[in-house]
Amino acid sequence: MTDNGTYPNHPRVAVGAVVVRHRQVLLVRRSKAPARGLWAIPGGSVRLGESLRQAAEREILEETGLTIRAGEPVLTFESIHRDDGGRVRFHYVIVDLAAEYVAGEIRPADDASDARWFSRDEIMSQADVVPETRELVRRLFSDSM
Repeated sequence: MTDNGTYPNHPRVAVGAVVVRHRQVLLVRRSKAPARGLWAIPGGSVRLGESLRQAAEREILEETGLTIRAGEPVLTFESIHRDDGGRVRFHYVIVDLAAEYVAGEIRPADDASDARWFSRDEIMSQADVVPETRELVRRLFSDSM
């Protein structure tokens, strides 16, 4: 596997943090493949020796400048992308964790070209939201979010 995660020889474990504040969900616009240009739950790869919670807290700090407290898993799914020849270009097993906002102001960095808070309705109406993110928000939050 290359440093950017392409063409792995095994699936990579990744985390996301579902951070809700003032009835809005934190999303980032991905700056790298496989979801380049799309809004998604922030997160990234788990490092060797790092717990899922530690990875989520580190990734959100790196991508958004926010300090969070990661909680329990709320969704686990696979993200598999193949090239035109059928070879696996990316394969992630992603565990999204519930998370609590602790402190900080949004400063997108690292793998995020942008970051901001979205209402449930904005997420549902945005064309450029990762489908798993839209489905997660639909499943987890009622119309009263």
